[in-house]
Amino acid sequence: MQFKLKLVLAFATSLPSLSALAAETLAADVPAAAVLHAEIVQDSRSDDVLRVQVLLDRANFGPGEIDGVFGSNVAKAVGGFQRSRGLDDNGVLNEATWTELEKDAAPTLVEYTITQADVDGPYIDMPTDLIEKSQLPALGFRTLVEALGERFHASPALLLSLNKSMERGEAGSVIKVPNVDGTPALAQASKLVVEQSSLTVTLLDANDEVIGQFPATTGSSHDPLPIGTWKVNGVARNPVFNYDPELFWNADPAHGKAVLKGGPNNPVGAVWIDLSKAHYGIHGTPEPSKIGKTESHGCIRMTNWDALLVAAAVKPGVQVILQD
Repeated sequence: MQFKLKLVLAFATSLPSLSALAAETLAADVPAAAVLHAEIVQDSRSDDVLRVQVLLDRANFGPGEIDGVFGSNVAKAVGGFQRSRGLDDNGVLNEATWTELEKDAAPTLVEYTITQADVDGPYIDMPTDLIEKSQLPALGFRTLVEALGERFHASPALLLSLNKSMERGEAGSVIKVPNVDGTPALAQASKLVVEQSSLTVTLLDANDEVIGQFPATTGSSHDPLPIGTWKVNGVARNPVFNYDPELFWNADPAHGKAVLKGGPNNPVGAVWIDLSKAHYGIHGTPEPSKIGKTESHGCIRMTNWDALLVAAAVKPGVQVILQD
């Protein structure tokens, strides 16, 4: 099977240090106390960064797409995790923070065997034009590596850097993936806080204790976040997207109304959490690498996996506070 991997392959070559992690992580366990962590600075790339991304993901402090790079989403997740553990919330990975993170002794990577269903897809040759997309029966994944990246919360480039065999895409191949499965379900939330300044969605329980924090994209100068207190109306999984050009300031004048079928590459991703503010919701995205780094049309956009976690933790009537 042929896959369109040229772009991600080019980026994957910049991740040589992470390939070695596979053997180290799956080797004999090393006591956490024996591990000395090097200093991690903004935009650094290392095995330690990959590990902290996995541990944060497992703790429900989402780092965004796992890619082995200490970017802004990771720093925000570290800060949120620190606050939840009573630590100085400076976003710096000091030893006290590592000690708390390493209470989860799970390995960074685990093995996964590619199935025939994984290989078969089906995968879609996705057009760029919105109206052409509306003619498709579903907006599924484009490649095997994209599908597995979403499943394991990882960038396609990271998966390819760890698993050269993925280029062949053969059923039965054993690959190494971030260890994000097998964690307890997120507790039910009593309140959601969406913060414009930090670009985060925070879930609180009945005692106003933080039970999760995730990166988000929250509006733009053209479509600012509607500050105020709203409520969850309901949740739609695998939603269709009803495109109305009158609701988009940058709509193509040649485009009319259109209905785009469901799927992870739908404009609102895998789930829509409808808010009491008309036309606004919390939803997924077909571009997880851009979460927290680009603008939206006013809605709250998250990675598909984070949006699905939040959707499972809310019910109609849950308060949603949108704030600066």
